[in-house]
Amino acid sequence: MDLLPPILNGNMSLEQAIFIRRSKRSFSKKTLTKQQFSQIFWSGQGITEVGGFKRSAPSGGALYPADIYGLIGEKCVDGLSAGIYHYRPDKHSVVKIADGDRRKDLAFASLGQMWMANAALLIVITMEYERITVKYGERGIRYALIEAGHIAQNISLQCQSLGLSSGIVGAFNDRETAEVVKSGERYKPLIILPIG
Repeated sequence: MDLLPPILNGNMSLEQAIFIRRSKRSFSKKTLTKQQFSQIFWSGQGITEVGGFKRSAPSGGALYPADIYGLIGEKCVDGLSAGIYHYRPDKHSVVKIADGDRRKDLAFASLGQMWMANAALLIVITMEYERITVKYGERGIRYALIEAGHIAQNISLQCQSLGLSSGIVGAFNDRETAEVVKSGERYKPLIILPIG
């Protein structure tokens, strides 16, 4: 499913978003708009180079080992059914890879942090390390971790500018999280961002 084009001139300055950004653990029941959903994915990994492939977050050697998945519940995003969605930066689109609300499953995999299941959207940032270690060896793992931090910060600041709350979760069982997200063994989950 194609996403809406990104808005490049928002209502809040970057400085304001940085100043007021806080990690949250409670979320409103408000449904996200298609534009918000689109903007969140674009801010994390969207293409920012006309006719090119460079993305919104820096990547060592422009190898982009990161993949982003979104888990949503029923009536959590306008016009989208509950399920797991995989972001495709090259097409600025998402592919639905599983049906059903899996937010509680992800909260259980996150050592029982059930507050996460109340967020309309759970973003999972994963890494396929081989995409970067092929060039940089073991050092590439460090570069991938740096990239994940940039992606998470971009998404957090974008949420702030959209008037949304976001949190950050690093405590989870890797294998169980990968199973819930259906990312496959090669894709290692690094960060979860509950958003609402």
